[in-house]
Amino acid sequence: MSVPAGNLLAGLPAEALPDEIFTTLTEAAASSGTVRIERILSTGQASPDGIWYDQAWDEFVLVVQGAARLQLEDEAERTLGPGDWLMIPAGRRHRVAWTDPTAPTVWLAVHIGEKQPPETPGRGEDQ
Repeated sequence: MSVPAGNLLAGLPAEALPDEIFTTLTEAAASSGTVRIERILSTGQASPDGIWYDQAWDEFVLVVQGAARLQLEDEAERTLGPGDWLMIPAGRRHRVAWTDPTAPTVWLAVHIGEKQPPETPGRGEDQ
Protein backbone atom coordinates (compact mmCIF):
# COMPACT_ATOMS: atom_id res chain seq x y z
CA MET A 1 0.00 0.00 0.00
CA SER A 2 1.35 3.40 -1.01
CA VAL A 3 1.80 6.02 1.70
CA PRO A 4 0.94 9.61 0.65
CA ALA A 5 3.96 11.92 0.87
CA GLY A 6 5.09 15.23 -0.56
CA ASN A 7 6.65 18.60 0.11
CA LEU A 8 4.52 21.60 1.12
CA LEU A 9 7.01 24.00 -0.43
CA ALA A 10 7.29 22.30 -3.83
CA GLY A 11 6.01 24.08 -6.92
CA LEU A 12 5.73 27.59 -5.47
CA PRO A 13 5.18 30.32 -8.07
CA ALA A 14 7.81 32.94 -8.85
CA GLU A 15 5.17 35.65 -9.17
CA ALA A 16 1.69 36.46 -7.84
CA LEU A 17 -1.25 34.38 -9.02
CA PRO A 18 -4.77 35.73 -9.70
CA ASP A 19 -6.36 33.30 -7.20
CA GLU A 20 -5.41 31.23 -4.18
CA ILE A 21 -4.70 27.55 -4.83
CA PHE A 22 -6.28 24.92 -2.56
CA THR A 23 -4.75 21.43 -2.75
CA THR A 24 -6.20 18.55 -0.71
CA LEU A 25 -3.25 16.50 0.51
CA THR A 26 -5.21 13.73 2.20
CA GLU A 27 -8.67 12.99 3.53
CA ALA A 28 -9.92 10.36 5.97
CA ALA A 29 -13.22 9.40 7.56
CA ALA A 30 -13.53 9.83 11.32
CA SER A 31 -16.39 9.28 13.76
CA SER A 32 -17.06 13.05 13.88
CA GLY A 33 -16.93 13.47 10.08
CA THR A 34 -14.10 13.82 7.63
CA VAL A 35 -10.62 15.05 8.45
CA ARG A 36 -9.19 16.86 5.43
CA ILE A 37 -5.67 18.24 5.21
CA GLU A 38 -4.89 20.83 2.56
CA ARG A 39 -2.20 23.20 1.42
CA ILE A 40 -3.37 26.73 0.68
CA LEU A 41 -1.12 28.92 -1.43
CA SER A 42 -1.77 32.68 -1.23
CA THR A 43 0.03 35.40 -3.17
CA GLY A 44 -1.58 38.60 -1.92
CA GLN A 45 -5.19 37.38 -1.79
CA ALA A 46 -7.58 38.28 1.03
CA SER A 47 -11.24 37.71 1.82
CA PRO A 48 -13.46 40.22 0.00
CA ASP A 49 -14.59 43.17 2.15
CA GLY A 50 -17.58 42.24 4.28
CA ILE A 51 -17.21 38.50 3.65
CA TRP A 52 -16.80 36.23 6.68
CA TYR A 53 -16.33 32.48 6.56
CA ASP A 54 -18.52 30.47 8.94
CA GLN A 55 -17.80 26.76 8.82
CA ALA A 56 -19.66 23.92 10.50
CA TRP A 57 -16.35 22.22 11.38
CA ASP A 58 -13.17 23.09 13.28
CA GLU A 59 -10.18 24.30 11.26
CA PHE A 60 -6.55 24.30 12.34
CA VAL A 61 -4.38 26.66 10.27
CA LEU A 62 -0.59 26.96 10.29
CA VAL A 63 1.50 29.41 8.28
CA VAL A 64 4.44 27.39 6.96
CA GLN A 65 5.99 30.19 4.92
CA GLY A 66 5.14 33.83 4.27
CA ALA A 67 2.90 36.16 6.24
CA ALA A 68 -0.80 36.79 6.71
CA ARG A 69 -3.30 38.61 8.88
CA LEU A 70 -6.34 36.68 10.03
CA GLN A 71 -9.32 38.22 11.79
CA LEU A 72 -11.91 36.50 13.96
CA GLU A 73 -15.19 38.37 14.28
CA ASP A 74 -15.16 40.90 17.16
CA GLU A 75 -11.36 40.61 17.54
CA ALA A 76 -8.38 42.56 16.26
CA GLU A 77 -6.46 41.16 13.31
CA ARG A 78 -3.75 38.62 14.16
CA THR A 79 -0.48 38.70 12.25
CA LEU A 80 0.79 35.22 11.43
CA GLY A 81 4.27 34.26 10.24
CA PRO A 82 6.13 30.98 9.77
CA GLY A 83 5.24 28.56 12.55
CA ASP A 84 2.24 30.54 13.82
CA TRP A 85 -0.98 28.55 14.07
CA LEU A 86 -4.58 29.07 15.11
CA MET A 87 -7.44 26.69 15.92
CA ILE A 88 -10.69 28.14 14.57
CA PRO A 89 -13.71 26.52 16.26
CA ALA A 90 -16.77 25.49 14.26
CA GLY A 91 -19.16 28.41 13.81
CA ARG A 92 -16.49 31.05 14.54
CA ARG A 93 -16.71 33.69 11.82
CA HIS A 94 -13.33 34.60 10.38
CA ARG A 95 -11.66 36.17 7.38
CA VAL A 96 -8.24 36.53 5.82
CA ALA A 97 -7.49 40.27 6.01
CA TRP A 98 -4.17 40.19 4.12
CA THR A 99 -1.49 37.90 2.70
CA ASP A 100 1.97 38.93 1.57
CA PRO A 101 1.84 40.05 -2.08
CA THR A 102 5.63 39.87 -2.51
CA ALA A 103 6.22 36.21 -1.61
CA PRO A 104 4.05 33.08 -1.47
CA THR A 105 2.25 32.37 1.80
CA VAL A 106 1.89 28.63 2.35
CA TRP A 107 -0.76 27.48 4.82
CA LEU A 108 -1.39 24.01 6.18
CA ALA A 109 -5.10 23.67 7.01
CA VAL A 110 -6.68 20.74 8.81
CA HIS A 111 -10.47 20.60 8.57
CA ILE A 112 -11.85 18.48 11.43
CA GLY A 113 -15.40 17.12 11.42
CA GLU A 114 -16.29 18.31 7.94
CA LYS A 115 -19.54 16.61 6.92
CA GLN A 116 -19.37 17.43 3.20
CA PRO A 117 -16.99 19.26 0.88
CA PRO A 118 -17.38 23.06 0.97
CA GLU A 119 -19.00 25.01 -1.88
CA THR A 120 -15.77 26.91 -2.54
CA PRO A 121 -12.58 24.82 -2.35
CA GLY A 122 -11.18 25.05 1.15
CA ARG A 123 -13.83 27.41 2.45
CA GLY A 124 -17.07 27.30 4.36
CA GLU A 125 -20.20 29.28 3.61
CA ASP A 126 -19.90 33.02 3.05
CA GLN A 127 -21.80 35.04 5.61
